[in-house]
Order: sequence, then C-alpha cells, then structure tokens
Amino acid sequence: MKKLLSLILAVVMLTGCVLALASCGPTLKVGYTVYAPMNFYDNDGDVLDGDDGTGDFVGFDTELAKLVADKLGMKVKFVEIDWGQKYMELDSGAIDCIWNGFTSNAKDSDGVERSEKVDFSYAYLDNAQCIVVKAENLAQYTSADSLAGKKGTAEAGSAGETYAKSVTTVYVDVPVQTDTFREVMSGAAQFAVVDRLLAENIVGNGDYASLAIVEAIEIEKEVYSIGCRKGGDLDEKINEALVELLNEGEIERLATKYNVRVTDSLMAKKTAN
Repeated sequence: MKKLLSLILAVVMLTGCVLALASCGPTLKVGYTVYAPMNFYDNDGDVLDGDDGTGDFVGFDTELAKLVADKLGMKVKFVEIDWGQKYMELDSGAIDCIWNGFTSNAKDSDGVERSEKVDFSYAYLDNAQCIVVKAENLAQYTSADSLAGKKGTAEAGSAGETYAKSVTTVYVDVPVQTDTFREVMSGAAQFAVVDRLLAENIVGNGDYASLAIVEAIEIEKEVYSIGCRKGGDLDEKINEALVELLNEGEIERLATKYNVRVTDSLMAKKTAN
C-alpha cells in the first residue's frame, strides 16, 4: 500500500512539474535602457528616470515587444543593460535581442556598421539625433561648426556618441541618455547629443525645463530596428510578427499612443484587406 501511495505521489509531482514547465514556455530576453517613449517608468503621467517602486513599466518598445513575444508563443523578460556593453550582453546570451530605440542605419564610434555586428529586423520607427543645450545659451548654436571646441556628452555606445566625437574633440560619455541632461544642466558639458524622441518627451519640462533643443542644427535621419545575434533566425521570426501586427493595426495604434512615426518602409509591407 505504501508503495502504491508513493507511486501515486510521484506521478502527481511529475505531472505538476510538466504542467509548470509547459505553462512557462520559452522566454524572449529583451535588452533595454530607460528611454521615454520607448521603455520607461510612468507614475500617473510623470516620466521617471528609473524604477522607484511606484511606476509602471511602459513605452512603445515595451508594449510592442510583448505583442511580438505573444505572436511567437513566448514570454518576454526585460533585462536592463549598460548600453555601452550591448553587444557583449547579446553575444553572451544574457539577452536575445537589443530592443530599445536601436538605430540600425549607423556606424558605431569604431567606424564599423552596426549591421555587421547584429542581424537587424525590419526598420519600424523614424528618429534623428538632436543637440540639447541650456536654453539661455541657445543663440550660440547656429550650425555644426559652432559645436567645435565645446564639451559634448552622449550615452556610451550610442549613435549620439558617434556624432559628438565627429564635431568636437572635447567629450565625455555617460551610461544612460538621461544622464546627459544632468551633465548639461550642471555645466559639466555644454551640449548633449541624444535621440530626438527622448528629447521631445523630456526637454523643457519638469526638472529639465532649463534645457532646449537646437533646431538650427539638423542631423541625418535615422531608423530604429531590433538587433539579434548574428546567424540566428530570431530576426526573421520578429519580422513575420511585425507584419502581422501591422496588418492588425496594432503598430499604428501604439505609434499614435506614444506619438512616434512608423517608417515608410514598414508601412509599405502592409497588405490590403
């Protein structure tokens, strides 16, 4: 009798384990940094620099990643990374993709095209870099030449870093884009180079009311894509999911919600109903 009870208990435990594993499913590990409106914490409409225990983790990329993962039959796990170490995080397997307003039509500061380091998904959003300075000094900046000799700052490993180093030899990098704003406000740097989508959500408001975007300096347009490890097929699977979500109207819905612009190249993939 004891043997029978032990056998029944073992079967029950094994069945529970199998069901638990089945319910979990595969996980898509998404590498991100805090960056409004892509991945950020929101506390009743206030954009937070990090998770202080009160904010909801939201954003265009946050919600899109969840929708794509659902299409792929996966659960999504968001992993905050040091942007300057994004390739190492990806290649080590700590994350499965870099999904955080990742500019794909650009070179890194080492001169190597990003497309040589990762397999990119379809481009899905338009963006550009922009210059941010103290509003009181705005009149000093009339062209890219006016940045020469000024101390610039940008996030390490970003497209902004590549541009900053091309216009000035006086430069300091920071681990997170929002840190560049503090550098400018404190006077540690005279200008910052950041993603325009981020700047438009933060500059001129709240703690950053004293900053302004330099409209007189235009930087080449960019597009965002999702970066996957070289040689795999995750980028192809993500592409299929993106097109499905586009045809379902989900991507345009999120674009309207977060006030961003879907690339023409992705919109062209939309099929007529």
